[in-house]
Amino acid sequence: MIIILLLRTLLLVAVAFLIYTAYKFYINPQRKLDIAHDKKEFYFYDDPENTKQNFFITYKGLMFEGEKYLGATEDAFEVLTINISTQQPENLKGFERNDLYFIEEQVLMSYPYAKIEWKYPISRLNIRSINDEDENGLY
Repeated sequence: MIIILLLRTLLLVAVAFLIYTAYKFYINPQRKLDIAHDKKEFYFYDDPENTKQNFFITYKGLMFEGEKYLGATEDAFEVLTINISTQQPENLKGFERNDLYFIEEQVLMSYPYAKIEWKYPISRLNIRSINDEDENGLY
């Protein structure tokens, strides 16, 4: 009788553990990033609380990595510089300025004080920073 009760308890714990593991797998942001990359959709994977951890963006099948650098503003310490690069520069064919501006807008929503710097070969494209406005107030 005690053995049956113990086995039922162990079975219940095992089922609860499987459900918990499946839930953690389903909500894993790295898995969501991989799925969006495969589908060539936009996904921004970041831990805004950890300024030492890089963020990843997938857009149109390209994976970008952003390095965050902390600095001081008048009121607080914020991420002030972000370097964005890609591991697959050969896949940049067909990428346009507007695509890069879209990525900048998404990053600036999370880090409004940041200055975004693109690494080679993206930096070779004449990109005007989204924070810079021309004399008419337009981008």
